[in-house]
Amino acid sequence: MASAAENRRGIVFMLVAMSLFVVNDVFMKLAREVYPAGQAITIRASFAVVVGFALVFAARESDRLHMVLRPRVLQRGLLEAFSALTFGWSLGLMPLANLTAINMASPLLIVALAAVLRIEQVGWRRAAALTVGFVGVLFVVRPGAESFNAAAIVAVISAILVAGRDLTTRTIGAEVPSTVVSLTTTVLVGLVAVAYGFTETWLSIWRIQTVYIAVAAVLVTIGTFFIISAFRRTDVGVISQYRYAIIVFATVLGYVVWGDVPDFFAFIGVALIVGSGLYTMHRQRVRPDSNLKLTRKSAA
Repeated sequence: MASAAENRRGIVFMLVAMSLFVVNDVFMKLAREVYPAGQAITIRASFAVVVGFALVFAARESDRLHMVLRPRVLQRGLLEAFSALTFGWSLGLMPLANLTAINMASPLLIVALAAVLRIEQVGWRRAAALTVGFVGVLFVVRPGAESFNAAAIVAVISAILVAGRDLTTRTIGAEVPSTVVSLTTTVLVGLVAVAYGFTETWLSIWRIQTVYIAVAAVLVTIGTFFIISAFRRTDVGVISQYRYAIIVFATVLGYVVWGDVPDFFAFIGVALIVGSGLYTMHRQRVRPDSNLKLTRKSAA
Protein backbone atom coordinates (compact mmCIF):
# COMPACT_ATOMS: atom_id res chain seq x y z
CA MET A 1 0.00 0.00 0.00
CA ALA A 2 1.33 3.42 -0.94
CA SER A 3 2.07 5.99 1.76
CA ALA A 4 0.05 9.18 2.25
CA ALA A 5 2.94 11.26 0.89
CA GLU A 6 3.18 9.10 -2.25
CA ASN A 7 -0.57 9.41 -2.81
CA ARG A 8 -0.47 13.18 -2.37
CA ARG A 9 2.27 13.32 -4.99
CA GLY A 10 0.17 11.15 -7.28
CA ILE A 11 -2.89 13.38 -6.86
CA VAL A 12 -0.91 16.51 -7.73
CA PHE A 13 0.64 14.77 -10.73
CA MET A 14 -2.79 13.59 -11.91
CA LEU A 15 -4.33 17.08 -11.69
CA VAL A 16 -1.36 18.59 -13.52
CA ALA A 17 -1.60 15.91 -16.21
CA MET A 18 -5.34 16.46 -16.69
CA SER A 19 -4.95 20.22 -17.02
CA LEU A 20 -2.12 19.82 -19.54
CA PHE A 21 -4.07 17.24 -21.54
CA VAL A 22 -7.22 19.34 -21.84
CA VAL A 23 -5.30 22.43 -22.98
CA ASN A 24 -3.48 20.18 -25.44
CA ASP A 25 -6.89 19.03 -26.68
CA VAL A 26 -8.00 22.62 -27.16
CA PHE A 27 -4.98 23.42 -29.34
CA MET A 28 -5.34 20.15 -31.26
CA LYS A 29 -9.03 20.77 -31.88
CA LEU A 30 -8.18 24.22 -33.23
CA ALA A 31 -5.59 22.61 -35.50
CA ARG A 32 -8.05 19.90 -36.59
CA GLU A 33 -10.26 22.61 -38.02
CA VAL A 34 -7.68 22.70 -40.83
CA TYR A 35 -5.45 19.61 -40.68
CA PRO A 36 -6.59 16.00 -41.16
CA ALA A 37 -6.13 13.78 -38.10
CA GLY A 38 -3.05 11.85 -39.23
CA GLN A 39 -1.14 14.95 -40.26
CA ALA A 40 -2.04 16.84 -37.09
CA ILE A 41 -0.90 13.98 -34.86
CA THR A 42 2.26 13.43 -36.93
CA ILE A 43 3.24 17.08 -36.60
CA ARG A 44 2.58 16.98 -32.87
CA ALA A 45 4.63 13.81 -32.48
CA SER A 46 7.53 15.38 -34.40
CA PHE A 47 7.70 18.22 -31.90
CA ALA A 48 6.98 15.93 -28.95
CA VAL A 49 9.87 13.59 -29.77
CA VAL A 50 12.28 16.52 -29.40
CA VAL A 51 10.73 17.42 -26.05
CA GLY A 52 10.79 13.76 -25.03
CA PHE A 53 14.52 13.40 -25.70
CA ALA A 54 15.14 16.66 -23.85
CA LEU A 55 13.33 15.27 -20.79
CA VAL A 56 15.33 12.03 -20.92
CA PHE A 57 18.67 13.86 -21.02
CA ALA A 58 17.55 16.46 -18.48
CA ALA A 59 16.74 13.63 -16.08
CA ARG A 60 20.11 12.00 -16.87
CA GLU A 61 18.40 8.77 -17.87
CA SER A 62 19.84 8.38 -21.38
CA ASP A 63 21.67 5.25 -20.22
CA ARG A 64 18.28 3.55 -19.94
CA LEU A 65 17.09 4.30 -23.46
CA HIS A 66 17.64 0.64 -24.41
CA MET A 67 14.60 -0.15 -22.24
CA VAL A 68 12.33 1.21 -24.97
CA LEU A 69 12.47 -2.26 -26.54
CA ARG A 70 10.88 -3.98 -23.57
CA PRO A 71 7.60 -5.68 -24.58
CA ARG A 72 5.45 -3.94 -21.96
CA VAL A 73 6.86 -0.53 -22.86
CA LEU A 74 6.19 -1.15 -26.55
CA GLN A 75 2.73 -2.53 -25.79
CA ARG A 76 1.82 0.59 -23.83
CA GLY A 77 3.17 2.78 -26.61
CA LEU A 78 1.13 1.04 -29.30
CA LEU A 79 -2.07 1.23 -27.27
CA GLU A 80 -1.45 4.92 -26.68
CA ALA A 81 -0.67 5.43 -30.38
CA PHE A 82 -4.00 4.03 -31.54
CA SER A 83 -5.91 5.74 -28.74
CA ALA A 84 -4.31 9.07 -29.73
CA LEU A 85 -5.22 8.54 -33.38
CA THR A 86 -8.84 7.61 -32.66
CA PHE A 87 -9.20 10.43 -30.14
CA GLY A 88 -7.62 12.93 -32.53
CA TRP A 89 -9.92 11.82 -35.34
CA SER A 90 -13.01 12.25 -33.16
CA LEU A 91 -11.70 15.56 -31.81
CA GLY A 92 -12.35 17.30 -35.10
CA LEU A 93 -15.98 16.14 -35.18
CA MET A 94 -17.30 16.28 -31.59
CA PRO A 95 -17.67 18.88 -28.83
CA LEU A 96 -14.67 18.71 -26.50
CA ALA A 97 -16.72 18.09 -23.34
CA ASN A 98 -18.67 15.19 -24.88
CA LEU A 99 -15.55 13.52 -26.21
CA THR A 100 -13.78 13.96 -22.89
CA ALA A 101 -16.72 12.46 -20.99
CA ILE A 102 -16.68 9.35 -23.20
CA ASN A 103 -12.92 9.05 -22.71
CA MET A 104 -13.44 9.20 -18.94
CA ALA A 105 -15.29 5.88 -19.10
CA SER A 106 -11.83 4.30 -19.31
CA PRO A 107 -11.59 3.62 -15.52
CA LEU A 108 -14.79 1.58 -15.84
CA LEU A 109 -13.37 -0.19 -18.84
CA ILE A 110 -10.22 -1.01 -16.87
CA VAL A 111 -12.35 -2.97 -14.41
CA ALA A 112 -14.31 -4.61 -17.23
CA LEU A 113 -11.11 -5.62 -19.04
CA ALA A 114 -9.59 -6.89 -15.80
CA ALA A 115 -12.66 -9.05 -15.27
CA VAL A 116 -12.56 -10.42 -18.82
CA LEU A 117 -8.83 -11.16 -18.50
CA ARG A 118 -9.44 -12.74 -15.08
CA ILE A 119 -7.18 -10.26 -13.37
CA GLU A 120 -10.00 -9.18 -11.06
CA GLN A 121 -13.15 -10.76 -9.66
CA VAL A 122 -16.04 -8.31 -9.92
CA GLY A 123 -18.94 -8.60 -7.49
CA TRP A 124 -22.52 -7.49 -7.98
CA ARG A 125 -21.89 -3.96 -6.63
CA ARG A 126 -19.17 -3.12 -9.10
CA ALA A 127 -21.05 -4.92 -11.87
CA ALA A 128 -24.04 -2.67 -11.18
CA ALA A 129 -21.79 0.41 -11.12
CA LEU A 130 -20.25 -0.60 -14.45
CA THR A 131 -23.72 -0.98 -15.94
CA VAL A 132 -24.71 2.49 -14.72
CA GLY A 133 -21.51 3.94 -16.15
CA PHE A 134 -22.03 2.38 -19.55
CA VAL A 135 -25.61 3.69 -19.56
CA GLY A 136 -24.04 7.09 -18.95
CA VAL A 137 -21.86 6.61 -22.03
CA LEU A 138 -25.03 5.89 -24.03
CA PHE A 139 -26.55 9.13 -22.76
CA VAL A 140 -23.52 11.04 -24.04
CA VAL A 141 -23.24 9.11 -27.32
CA ARG A 142 -27.04 8.90 -27.81
CA PRO A 143 -27.42 6.33 -30.60
CA GLY A 144 -30.23 7.35 -32.89
CA ALA A 145 -29.97 11.05 -32.06
CA GLU A 146 -28.95 13.64 -34.62
CA SER A 147 -25.67 14.17 -32.75
CA PHE A 148 -24.73 10.49 -33.11
CA ASN A 149 -22.15 9.73 -35.79
CA ALA A 150 -19.06 7.66 -36.50
CA ALA A 151 -17.00 9.99 -34.28
CA ALA A 152 -18.97 8.81 -31.24
CA ILE A 153 -18.19 5.16 -32.02
CA VAL A 154 -14.51 5.94 -32.58
CA ALA A 155 -14.45 7.87 -29.29
CA VAL A 156 -15.69 4.76 -27.46
CA ILE A 157 -12.94 2.71 -29.15
CA SER A 158 -10.42 5.31 -27.96
CA ALA A 159 -11.65 4.91 -24.38
CA ILE A 160 -11.21 1.13 -24.60
CA LEU A 161 -7.64 1.60 -25.83
CA VAL A 162 -6.93 4.03 -22.98
CA ALA A 163 -8.11 1.41 -20.48
CA GLY A 164 -5.73 -1.13 -22.00
CA ARG A 165 -2.94 1.43 -21.89
CA ASP A 166 -3.45 2.15 -18.20
CA LEU A 167 -3.57 -1.54 -17.33
CA THR A 168 -0.29 -2.01 -19.16
CA THR A 169 1.32 1.02 -17.48
CA ARG A 170 0.94 -0.62 -14.10
CA THR A 171 2.89 -3.70 -15.21
CA ILE A 172 6.03 -1.79 -16.22
CA GLY A 173 8.88 -2.34 -13.77
CA ALA A 174 10.37 0.31 -11.48
CA GLU A 175 13.69 0.24 -13.31
CA VAL A 176 12.13 1.77 -16.45
CA PRO A 177 12.03 5.58 -16.04
CA SER A 178 8.82 7.47 -16.82
CA THR A 179 10.78 9.61 -19.29
CA VAL A 180 11.72 6.52 -21.33
CA VAL A 181 8.14 5.22 -21.32
CA SER A 182 6.89 8.65 -22.39
CA LEU A 183 9.46 8.94 -25.21
CA THR A 184 8.63 5.46 -26.50
CA THR A 185 4.95 6.36 -26.53
CA THR A 186 5.61 9.57 -28.44
CA VAL A 187 7.66 7.84 -31.13
CA LEU A 188 5.06 5.12 -31.66
CA VAL A 189 2.25 7.67 -31.81
CA GLY A 190 4.13 9.42 -34.60
CA LEU A 191 4.78 6.23 -36.55
CA VAL A 192 1.14 5.13 -36.40
CA ALA A 193 -0.02 8.62 -37.42
CA VAL A 194 2.37 8.64 -40.40
CA ALA A 195 1.02 5.27 -41.51
CA TYR A 196 -2.55 6.54 -41.26
CA GLY A 197 -1.51 9.67 -43.10
CA PHE A 198 -1.17 7.69 -46.33
CA THR A 199 -4.98 7.65 -46.42
CA GLU A 200 -5.17 11.45 -46.24
CA THR A 201 -4.32 14.49 -48.34
CA TRP A 202 -1.80 16.50 -46.34
CA LEU A 203 -1.63 20.29 -46.38
CA SER A 204 1.18 22.84 -46.25
CA ILE A 205 2.42 23.31 -42.69
CA TRP A 206 3.11 27.03 -43.06
CA ARG A 207 0.11 28.22 -41.07
CA ILE A 208 -0.79 29.26 -37.50
CA GLN A 209 -2.25 25.83 -36.76
CA THR A 210 1.28 24.41 -36.79
CA VAL A 211 2.13 26.71 -33.88
CA TYR A 212 -0.93 25.39 -32.05
CA ILE A 213 0.33 21.85 -32.58
CA ALA A 214 3.83 22.76 -31.38
CA VAL A 215 2.37 24.08 -28.13
CA ALA A 216 0.18 20.96 -27.86
CA ALA A 217 3.26 18.77 -28.33
CA VAL A 218 5.00 20.31 -25.34
CA LEU A 219 1.86 20.01 -23.23
CA VAL A 220 1.06 16.39 -24.14
CA THR A 221 4.66 15.24 -23.64
CA ILE A 222 4.90 16.77 -20.19
CA GLY A 223 1.37 15.56 -19.41
CA THR A 224 2.28 12.01 -20.42
CA PHE A 225 5.26 12.11 -18.07
CA PHE A 226 3.04 13.31 -15.21
CA ILE A 227 0.31 10.72 -15.73
CA ILE A 228 2.83 7.89 -15.90
CA SER A 229 4.40 9.17 -12.70
CA ALA A 230 0.97 9.57 -11.08
CA PHE A 231 0.26 5.84 -11.38
CA ARG A 232 3.63 4.67 -10.09
CA ARG A 233 4.13 3.79 -6.40
CA THR A 234 0.62 5.05 -5.62
CA ASP A 235 -2.81 3.65 -4.78
CA VAL A 236 -4.77 3.65 -8.03
CA GLY A 237 -8.07 3.81 -6.13
CA VAL A 238 -7.02 7.13 -4.64
CA ILE A 239 -5.33 8.64 -7.69
CA SER A 240 -7.68 7.64 -10.51
CA GLN A 241 -10.70 9.52 -9.20
CA TYR A 242 -8.91 12.83 -9.73
CA ARG A 243 -8.75 12.26 -13.46
CA TYR A 244 -12.42 13.26 -13.62
CA ALA A 245 -11.32 16.86 -13.08
CA ILE A 246 -10.61 16.92 -16.80
CA ILE A 247 -14.36 16.91 -17.55
CA VAL A 248 -14.75 20.19 -15.67
CA PHE A 249 -11.72 21.65 -17.46
CA ALA A 250 -13.00 20.49 -20.85
CA THR A 251 -16.53 21.84 -20.26
CA VAL A 252 -15.24 25.26 -19.25
CA LEU A 253 -12.72 25.55 -22.09
CA GLY A 254 -15.20 24.15 -24.63
CA TYR A 255 -17.60 26.94 -23.71
CA VAL A 256 -14.92 29.66 -23.60
CA VAL A 257 -13.33 28.74 -26.96
CA TRP A 258 -16.27 27.41 -29.03
CA GLY A 259 -19.36 28.27 -27.02
CA ASP A 260 -20.22 24.57 -26.67
CA VAL A 261 -22.55 23.62 -23.83
CA PRO A 262 -23.43 19.94 -23.28
CA ASP A 263 -27.17 19.32 -23.50
CA PHE A 264 -29.34 17.89 -20.71
CA PHE A 265 -28.79 14.27 -21.71
CA ALA A 266 -25.03 14.75 -21.91
CA PHE A 267 -24.98 16.21 -18.39
CA ILE A 268 -26.92 13.19 -17.13
CA GLY A 269 -24.47 10.90 -18.89
CA VAL A 270 -21.47 12.69 -17.40
CA ALA A 271 -22.99 12.42 -13.90
CA LEU A 272 -23.58 8.68 -14.36
CA ILE A 273 -20.05 8.08 -15.70
CA VAL A 274 -18.39 10.05 -12.90
CA GLY A 275 -20.60 8.65 -10.16
CA SER A 276 -20.19 5.03 -11.22
CA GLY A 277 -16.46 5.51 -11.75
CA LEU A 278 -15.96 6.96 -8.28
CA TYR A 279 -18.02 4.18 -6.68
CA THR A 280 -16.14 1.50 -8.60
CA MET A 281 -12.82 2.88 -7.40
CA HIS A 282 -14.16 3.05 -3.85
CA ARG A 283 -15.06 -0.65 -4.00
CA GLN A 284 -11.57 -1.44 -5.24
CA ARG A 285 -10.09 0.36 -2.26
CA VAL A 286 -12.22 -1.38 0.37
CA ARG A 287 -11.83 -4.88 -1.10
CA PRO A 288 -8.68 -6.44 0.35
CA ASP A 289 -8.54 -8.99 -2.48
CA SER A 290 -8.66 -6.45 -5.33
CA ASN A 291 -5.88 -6.92 -7.87
CA LEU A 292 -6.45 -3.40 -9.27
CA LYS A 293 -4.75 -1.76 -6.32
CA LEU A 294 -1.23 -0.62 -7.00
CA THR A 295 1.36 -2.00 -4.65
CA ARG A 296 4.89 -0.60 -4.35
CA LYS A 297 6.18 -3.44 -6.48
CA SER A 298 3.62 -3.38 -9.27
CA ALA A 299 3.31 0.39 -9.51
CA ALA A 300 6.95 1.28 -9.43
